[in-house]
Amino acid sequence: MPLIRRCAALTAALAALPFALASAVASAAPPQRYGLDPVHTRVMFAVSHAGFSQALGTVSGARGSLLFDRDDWRSAKLEVSLPLTRLDLGDAKWNAATLAANLLDGKRHPLARFVSETVEPLPAEGEHRADRARVCGALSLHGVTRPLCMEVRLNAYKRHPLPPFRHTAGFSATARLSRAAFGIDAWKSVIGDEVELRIEAEAVRNQHLDNSPADDSEPMADDALPAAGDETADPSPRPATPEPEPRR
Repeated sequence: MPLIRRCAALTAALAALPFALASAVASAAPPQRYGLDPVHTRVMFAVSHAGFSQALGTVSGARGSLLFDRDDWRSAKLEVSLPLTRLDLGDAKWNAATLAANLLDGKRHPLARFVSETVEPLPAEGEHRADRARVCGALSLHGVTRPLCMEVRLNAYKRHPLPPFRHTAGFSATARLSRAAFGIDAWKSVIGDEVELRIEAEAVRNQHLDNSPADDSEPMADDALPAAGDETADPSPRPATPEPEPRR
């Protein structure tokens, strides 16, 4: 009898082996590839306006790719490109002044780029699943590359309820940066140094991947920004003369 029981146990183990192997293969599946939806992805920024208020602006039209597995955040990879020329502060003069040569210099640096390097999951909050992570990487802005970390929360990870019912991942993220660290230091007495970022993003599985970030990197036309005089013609690092603040 003992021998019979051992044989039966061995037979059962062998029978379960294919299912165990299948489960292991499934758990080892690579992260899925997602493309950022440029319509439903937007970056909001806030910066002090002479201490009176926080000036609010947004930038739309992000392009990028995301490798993501909800069960393995550390394997996630993000590459995103943001066209600064689509910046909007709610006023055409303010937009032009912000993109001028002495600030963002949108003519020479029309794109901001972020590439993730590490993703560390954060602890769960209460009974909720730990769908948060700290994402650190390199931000390239105004011709300067510096480290940047974001606190990221996964809002939803499911099929979209509207046709064509694509599988979609939705995220919210926050970050802070020093504009002076990226060489954007004009108007120190009027514009605050710390810039607060809030990002709302939707990424769709195997979609929005045909448009390379380089699509938005063409130089701006000469008439796209106000003339900057000698500042544009002279690329030397001497301080530029700040343009006057637009009159309200």
